Amino acid sequence: MKRPVVARPEPAHHDGSELYVPGGPHVLGDILKVRLRVLASAPYSGVVLRAMADDELYLSDGIVQTKDRWETWYEADLPMHNPVMRYRFMLLRPGGAFDWLNATGIHGWEVPDSADFKVTVYGSAPQWSRQGAVYQILPDRFARSAQAADNPSPAWAVPKAWGEPPSPGGAVSMPEYYGGDLAGIGQHLDHVTALGATTLYLTPFFPAGSAHRYDATSFQRVDPALGGDQALVELSSQVHQAGLRLVGDLTTNHTGNRHEWFLSAQANASAAEAGFYLWRSHPGDYVGWWESKTLPKLDWRSTELRHRFVQGPGSVVAKWLAPPYSLDGWRIDVANMTGRYHEVDLNAEVARAIRQTVVATRRDGLLVAEHMHDASADLRGDGWQAAMNYQGFMKPVWCWTAAPGNQTNFFGLPVVVPRRPGSAMVRAMRAYAALLPWQVFSFMWNNLGSHDTVRYLTLTGDRDQVMASAVLLATYPGVPMIFAGDEWGATGINGEHGRVAMPWNDPSRQDSELFAAYSAALGLRTRHPALVRGGLRWVLVQDDAVAFLRETADERLLVLISRAEWAGAELSPEISRLGQPRKLLGPSDAVRSGSRVQLPTCGPAAHVWVL
Repeated sequence: MKRPVVARPEPAHHDGSELYVPGGPHVLGDILKVRLRVLASAPYSGVVLRAMADDELYLSDGIVQTKDRWETWYEADLPMHNPVMRYRFMLLRPGGAFDWLNATGIHGWEVPDSADFKVTVYGSAPQWSRQGAVYQILPDRFARSAQAADNPSPAWAVPKAWGEPPSPGGAVSMPEYYGGDLAGIGQHLDHVTALGATTLYLTPFFPAGSAHRYDATSFQRVDPALGGDQALVELSSQVHQAGLRLVGDLTTNHTGNRHEWFLSAQANASAAEAGFYLWRSHPGDYVGWWESKTLPKLDWRSTELRHRFVQGPGSVVAKWLAPPYSLDGWRIDVANMTGRYHEVDLNAEVARAIRQTVVATRRDGLLVAEHMHDASADLRGDGWQAAMNYQGFMKPVWCWTAAPGNQTNFFGLPVVVPRRPGSAMVRAMRAYAALLPWQVFSFMWNNLGSHDTVRYLTLTGDRDQVMASAVLLATYPGVPMIFAGDEWGATGINGEHGRVAMPWNDPSRQDSELFAAYSAALGLRTRHPALVRGGLRWVLVQDDAVAFLRETADERLLVLISRAEWAGAELSPEISRLGQPRKLLGPSDAVRSGSRVQLPTCGPAAHVWVL
């Protein structure tokens, strides 16, 4: 007879959450008392912490703090000898054998240091930034206010009717102009708050040569087509009065080729601005972002560029964070390429300089990097506070939930998005999370899509799957990020095609059930601190279903996500001993029969219980 699948925690567990590591900020010289949980059923007789100090071995015996019939808690000393401390645990077996526990799990072989747990002295992103969710708005496509008709249309604009779909890419999509403005955003903040978002993230608002505005012509003013500087002042005031935060978007890798700096640079090789850009031959042969002639690449070896753009109270970075605009932080476009070209790599220096200005201008300022690939080498904790989590969240989730036979290109690779089992998703998530300090990982922006990707509903082709994934988005460690329109079921085959105008006056394109699902999922974060500050323990990994625990000292939540109907599982005694799970969200209950608790088998679906 086939044994039932059991949802069971791993024999030993540690992560960087407050349940296991004292809260920061930490400073050099601190001795951290770090904790480890070992199940009573585990074959281990003791624990030793192994760290690296000055890249040399440091050992600390684990001391039993509490013990009962279910688990033992150990505590060990971890000295903050270096700004970033790497550590793991030896799990001792009777007779002299041992296993390693690092951030990817338990291993019975020698493992490299790259996946060790990490803790830093650099602090973290501000606490407000992970309390709720981020709502991404492309200003041209969100809403037109009554006064939008009075805003001057840019010279490049090709007007489009508000309900007309965007083109699916190429040069034709760049000038498509719907005429949304900042005042229009202010008129729909009730939609944002009803959804459960707490931070507005605006793609660029500077004057530019396209609808997406990543080709800025100046960083000193707001595009008049959006209402100008005063419109941003008024929107910022409205956002903050509504209890929300406001984050802007800045391109530190390049400007537009009509930018005032670049025009000065081309006109005079001796001008200070000429040193702002990378040239092969002045004035016409310059380096562009991916060789695009419309996006000349900045040269961060220029001290004057650093002074004007990122350093000090007179810089571009500081100007928009200070009153009267009062942005709460920046998302940095193409952060991965900033300061990098051939043998030059100044990325870390630029990131640290921006962070210093952000924090000096507003103590609780936010700095998040765009990075579509592995950003771990840039996320030690002293520069970018966090990044958009394409690599560690969106790509694994896409590969688990993509519709069979989908035609979505997989991030520039010569393949469509593959469909993989739950084990592949979890391994990818754990492998990437292990490369980051928890102070960074738990503030990453997790997303199912963005203005640069296919719409998630188009990828999956299944509303139920979208609703289930919304719960995964809301409950996985980090910060949920939603691109405006996903909550109403927007579609689009790629980034340009997915930049649809919000259908405020077309109820037929407003999926109220999907909106309610997003709102319910995000609402859990405001009521349950474990979803914001809690650790993460995986307890079930099947082809079509995964489950994990989010825990603080005071709360434990169990999350189950299924992409299809599956065979089901029962909770292990270590979990079911806590009593009947109380359902917070989901279509079915966990069913208790005697001492056993059976998880529901429906799918696609998502469930959240309090234990």
